[in-house]
Amino acid sequence: MRSLVLALSLALAWSYPSLGQEQPPSSPSQLAWRPAQTENLLHWVLKADEEAIELPDGIEVDLRAALASPDRQRLDMAANTAALALLRAYHGKCCGPSLPRNWHISQTVSDADLRAQLAAALAQNRLDPMLRASRPNHPHYRALTTAFASEPDKARGRLLALNLARWRSLPLPRTGRYLIVNVAAQELTMWDGQTQVDSWRVIVGKTSSPTPVFSVEVTGVVINPWWIIPSSIAAEGIGAFVRRSPAAARAKGYFYSSRRYRQMPGDNNALGRMKLVMPNRFTVFLHDTSNRKLFEQDERRLSHGCVRVDRALQFAATLLSGSGWEQAEVDAVVAAEKTRTLPLSRPVPLYIAYFTAEPTSDGTVRFLPDIYRRDGVAALKLPAPRKD
Repeated sequence: MRSLVLALSLALAWSYPSLGQEQPPSSPSQLAWRPAQTENLLHWVLKADEEAIELPDGIEVDLRAALASPDRQRLDMAANTAALALLRAYHGKCCGPSLPRNWHISQTVSDADLRAQLAAALAQNRLDPMLRASRPNHPHYRALTTAFASEPDKARGRLLALNLARWRSLPLPRTGRYLIVNVAAQELTMWDGQTQVDSWRVIVGKTSSPTPVFSVEVTGVVINPWWIIPSSIAAEGIGAFVRRSPAAARAKGYFYSSRRYRQMPGDNNALGRMKLVMPNRFTVFLHDTSNRKLFEQDERRLSHGCVRVDRALQFAATLLSGSGWEQAEVDAVVAAEKTRTLPLSRPVPLYIAYFTAEPTSDGTVRFLPDIYRRDGVAALKLPAPRKD
């Protein structure tokens, strides 16, 4: 019997290399399964493909064989392997379309964390609630899941699967506010739990300078910000303008100091009247702009990578509303013409993502142009963009 268990252990280790180096505990005393719990787990495994989760084929076979076997160690081993694979999939760790290296959003949960959750759920006989809580709990994810289950077109099905995988990578909070920029839709939305609070048009990076995908915490809003001009942007003309016409440049707020080109706060400032406090390694920020007419355009790939927000002061006031600031107070700070940082009472997560399929208010799904060619799905005919 010991040699049989060893053989099964080796077979499972070679069967599921995509699940990472960590494997479920080999000792059944760590995670012991009842047959009824394993039957329930099999039900979840069979439904996984409805969310475009591609569990290894052997998982279902091994679960069924283990349920038919009197060997409890075999049952525990098969169930542990299947449950960990499913949990990792729900957290964007495996078992679906691969996300590219430039997708810098991921869930930080470890296999040890997942095993601990699973152990607690088994001990309390709460497997269903634990698995439900592990899935993305967002209305867009649920809508895309429904669309994927009934989509007859293979190309659209692949797009839906890819976007579902993108959603599973987001470590969304269960409660409280958070922000999502969908670069493909050129839109910013604010959420409170599962409820959308508001939305704003945004300008995103040009094809030659795409807005990166990443997550960050926003801790405040800078009113009347200075612009410390990146050297790459200064080299495109601002530096030469300051050197050639210092008086004209100063009239626009540009000057050179401490070996950096800068722009003073004011109506001409490229950051407009506000920017978010959101330090990140990409030096990409959400901010206002001095050229607000650009938001009237349907196609708004115009920046060097930063995200410019329409109705920026209204957005800032909405973001600050939970921190004791109202629109009139924000406007007063702007009118004072002094740079001031208004802190949030608590950090707000921000996800700058890229979704090319998203639900609409009428219950359908719209497919968006793949503006940065990140989908890898060709020959998909899209309807003309809607003019809102």
